[in-house]
Amino acid sequence: MSFLTNDLSFHGQFQNIVTFSNAIGRLMAIREIARRFGRELHCHRGLANALVMPNMTMPQAILGLSQSQQRALRSWFTKTGPFWEDTRSHGPDDYLELNGAVVTDTAVGEAAWCRLIGIDRELVSVAPSNWQFSPLSVEHLNGGNTPTTVEVENHWDPGALENALENAPVPMATWRQLETLAKARFPLLTIATDAFTALDGHPFVPGAAQRLLSIMGILNQFKSCFEADGQRTKEGHEIYQNFFTGAKEGGGHGATFSDSSDSEKEEFKTKLTFRQPDDANKSMFCTWHGKVQTPQIRVHFSWPVRANEPLYVVYVGPKLTKR
Repeated sequence: MSFLTNDLSFHGQFQNIVTFSNAIGRLMAIREIARRFGRELHCHRGLANALVMPNMTMPQAILGLSQSQQRALRSWFTKTGPFWEDTRSHGPDDYLELNGAVVTDTAVGEAAWCRLIGIDRELVSVAPSNWQFSPLSVEHLNGGNTPTTVEVENHWDPGALENALENAPVPMATWRQLETLAKARFPLLTIATDAFTALDGHPFVPGAAQRLLSIMGILNQFKSCFEADGQRTKEGHEIYQNFFTGAKEGGGHGATFSDSSDSEKEEFKTKLTFRQPDDANKSMFCTWHGKVQTPQIRVHFSWPVRANEPLYVVYVGPKLTKR
């Protein structure tokens, strides 16, 4: 579980610096509580310029805070983050609504999309605001199909969040915990028994583990996007466009999923050949992969993804095609 700061809960509602300062104090307290329980409170860089009062933006309002609050808030919103847009999962064409209002491109939309693909995200809103209710029932509108509704927990009180975290599952601390969680969470993936063994001996990186869950969550969702006749649904085409082609997430790293180059296929043919998970007598040449950049971890899987064939995940580990 991780938390996203609800950018929509900054809507110019504060009447003076005192109420704004008190709200920021509660928000920072929530951030520290989350950290104490091994979680992070992510924000968006756009919060640095959010509307705080009817005629005052964040940079202007911050000047009325104490020096320590100013330093902490500026550092968080502009330097340290972590920033959820750096590992954004939903695309601009993923149409998400809450109570008839579009929430695509917001933390509300991101948290909802993550929960749709099996990643545990919750929201933190400032108080007072129009966002002191929970859960948020967000709808994913996928073409002419019936909207999919997902509920996202929302927090605004430090004490209530602390009580919730005291009873929450312990965050992942090992790659084996990641493996167990992935196999339980993504039933449409056929994950090889030894898929995660390449991570043995490598330091556990929580951010990378969450990114791997995101990657496998997208694959699991993609596998579900077929009509009865085996053709890909509109949602499936959108996932393909958003994650399997071109640049993704504005980060300059290319698509989340891609094929190996022709030279890599020739040079690393042996490394890219795996035993078929449900038939050890067969081998598979799995050159398509999902990417984690820091550290460089890859998820290799069978391609193409078809309605009537398993989607095999055969390898999760360090990049195989390093020269």
